[in-house]
Amino acid sequence: MIQEEFAERAVEILKSDQSVIGLAVVGSWLTNEIDEFSDLDLILVTDKKIADDKDKMLAYANRLGNLLSGFTGEHVGEPRVLICLFDKPLLHVDIKFLTLEEFGQRIETPTILLDRNSKLQDIIHHTEAKFPYPDFQWIEDRFWIWVHYALLKIGRGEYLEAHDFFGFLRMVVFGPLLHIQNKNLPRGVRKVETQLKQADFESLKATIPSYSKVSLLESLENSIVLYKKLRVNLFKADINLQAKTENKVMLYLKEIKEK
Repeated sequence: MIQEEFAERAVEILKSDQSVIGLAVVGSWLTNEIDEFSDLDLILVTDKKIADDKDKMLAYANRLGNLLSGFTGEHVGEPRVLICLFDKPLLHVDIKFLTLEEFGQRIETPTILLDRNSKLQDIIHHTEAKFPYPDFQWIEDRFWIWVHYALLKIGRGEYLEAHDFFGFLRMVVFGPLLHIQNKNLPRGVRKVETQLKQADFESLKATIPSYSKVSLLESLENSIVLYKKLRVNLFKADINLQAKTENKVMLYLKEIKEK
C-alpha cells in the first residue's frame, strides 16, 4: 500500500536526523483497516518544539516527499498537526509534531516506526492511552436549547442553516452515543456505515433532512426520539435531566408545526 511505502521512506529519511527522537503511526494503521482511500497519520517526535513554527513543520514535510501543500489543524482544535497532500503518489498525510513530553499524552497507543534509544517505547510503557468520551451531562444541558435553535431557523425559513445544524448534532451527539452503544470508540460519525447495528444506522439516517420545512421538522422529531432512546440506554441516574426545558421546547415544536 502507498501509505506503508511512504512511512518506510520517511523512516529512511529521518533516521539520520539527530533532532528526531522518533516516528510513530496511528489511525487506521492500528486496526489493519488501511485501504486505497485511507490517509496516513504520523507522529513526529523531535528534541525541540516544532509545532509553534509552521515554516519548520513544512520544512520537515517537504523532506518526506513531493509536498503539494499543507496547513495546520486549528479548525479541528489541533494546531500541532500539519495536514498535507503529497504527490507521486497522491496521498493525504497528517503529521503531528510533538515533543517527548507531549508524546505521553495520547488517546491511543501508536505503532512505533523509529525510536532513538527506545525513548518512545519507554513512555508508552509508563503511560496509558485515554480516549476522550463525551460528557453526558454536558450534552443534556445543551440538547434542548439546540433543538430550540433549530426550530427558530426552521420557523424563519432559514432551511440551509437548519440543515447544517443536523450535521452538528450527528457529529457531536448521535454519532458518539451510537458508537458507545455499539461498544465502539466515540469517533463522531466515522465508519458508522459499518460499525453500527443496522437499526441504529437507520435511526441515524432518519436525522438527515431534505430542503423543506416538513422534512426538517420530521428529522428534528426523529432526532428527539433517537436522543431520548440513547438517554435511556446510556445515561446513569446521576445525570440531571432538563425536564422543564424539554417540555417548553416540545410545546414550541408543536407550535411551529401548526403554523
